Amino acid sequence: MIISVKTFVTIPSGWFDMGSETGQRDESPVHRIWVDSFQIAIYPVTRSEYQHFLEDTNREHPRDWDNPLFWNSAYPVVGVSWNDATVYCLWRSSNGDLVRLPTEAEWERAARGRQAKHDYPSGNEIPKWIPARGRGPLAGPWEVGLGEASDFGLYGIAANIHEWCADWHSRTYYCHSPRRNPSGPSSGVRRSSRGGSWRHALTISRVSARSKLDPSFRYTDYGFRLVR
Repeated sequence: MIISVKTFVTIPSGWFDMGSETGQRDESPVHRIWVDSFQIAIYPVTRSEYQHFLEDTNREHPRDWDNPLFWNSAYPVVGVSWNDATVYCLWRSSNGDLVRLPTEAEWERAARGRQAKHDYPSGNEIPKWIPARGRGPLAGPWEVGLGEASDFGLYGIAANIHEWCADWHSRTYYCHSPRRNPSGPSSGVRRSSRGGSWRHALTISRVSARSKLDPSFRYTDYGFRLVR
């Protein structure tokens, strides 16, 4: 399978209801926000694409880079910290492709697609194509092009790996979030992430579900997707 993370789709500007009243405490309150139009990568960054970055920069390899479970070039790169993902964005941008990590609001807007009230990108049920019907843990991640695209044309969003977002995480941020293009609190301890994980009991997450991690930590179910 030939995968290019240079393929982006445009997410139109618009209002949507962010969050959930039935999830974890940090998903509430539901609040209506506006997000400007942006472009997001159809796939998460792959191991193959990250390999070019490593060769060009001599940066330290991700955690468990030599583990055969993660060797497939069409798998999402995993074992990268938020700091690693940010440096990758700077490297790509220095080569003329101005990219960055998505804000949580951008990520949720893209993951919701036109199914704005649904729990998952394709509706209120776990998509049938998700390996093991979403029941994990699995041995490792799956190829980024597996399955059906969302109605915005995105593959694997909300499933397979946690995807780093740009924001600091705060469980109370939704209480005072700006109505337009929120970008998270100005400081914090952990960075936000979104999406499911091949390592968890459910390998797909609801589109409103939030997670967070120390930005220096490298876990093998963490990767990232680019926006511009």
